Amino acid sequence: MIHDAHTHTRYSDGIGGVLENVQEAERKGLFLIAITDHSHYLLAGGFNAYLREINRWKEEAELAVLAGIEGNITRAGVDVPDWMAEKLDLVIASVHEWVESPEEYIALVKVALTDENVDVIGHFGASFPYIGYPDREELEEVLELAEANGKAFEISSRYRVPDLDFVRECVRRGIKLTFASDAHRPEKVGNVGWSVSLFRKAGGKPEDLFLLGYL
Repeated sequence: MIHDAHTHTRYSDGIGGVLENVQEAERKGLFLIAITDHSHYLLAGGFNAYLREINRWKEEAELAVLAGIEGNITRAGVDVPDWMAEKLDLVIASVHEWVESPEEYIALVKVALTDENVDVIGHFGASFPYIGYPDREELEEVLELAEANGKAFEISSRYRVPDLDFVRECVRRGIKLTFASDAHRPEKVGNVGWSVSLFRKAGGKPEDLFLLGYL
C-alpha cells in the first residue's frame, strides 16, 4: 500500500513535469501518486491545463494518479475556493507562513480542520523546532477537531513530522493518515520510507490510510 500523496511539479515550485513524477512513481512500484501543486500558483493561472494533464495520465498510468492541490492556511482561511476543490481528488492544507508561537500555529491548523474542502493537513508540526511545541491540551484540541470533521494528517518524510506519539494517537482514534515525500523534483517522488516506518511503529494498518479506496 505504499503511496506518495504529496508531490510538486513545474506547475508550481517543482522542477519536473507531471509525467516525470508519474514515471518515477511507477519505477519505484508505488500504488498511488498525488500531484499536489501549490494553490497560489494555480490561482494565478494554468489550473485547467494542470487538470487536463493529470487527467490524461490517470488514463494511461500503471498506478492510481490523483489530481490534488496544496493550499495555504491563512488567518482568513484556506486559499482553495469551492470551484477549485470540487474538481480535485485531494486537498492538502499546510501552514507555510511564519508564525511566532505554537499557539498561532495551532490556531491556523484549526481553521483548516473546520474547512469542508480540506482532506489532509500537510506536514503538521514542521515549524515546532523553531517556534516551540504546543502543550498537550492544544494537541488534544487538534486531534478532537480532526476526528470530529473527518480530516487526515500526512506523515511527511521531508520534514519528519508528526512525531510518533501523535501518529499513535491518530491510529488509536481512527484519524486517517497518508505518506508524503513532498517531492519538488522527480527523483524524490516515492521517497516515503520514513513515513512508512513511523506508521508501522505507531501500529498503523491499511485501514488507517486515508486513500485506502484508491490503493
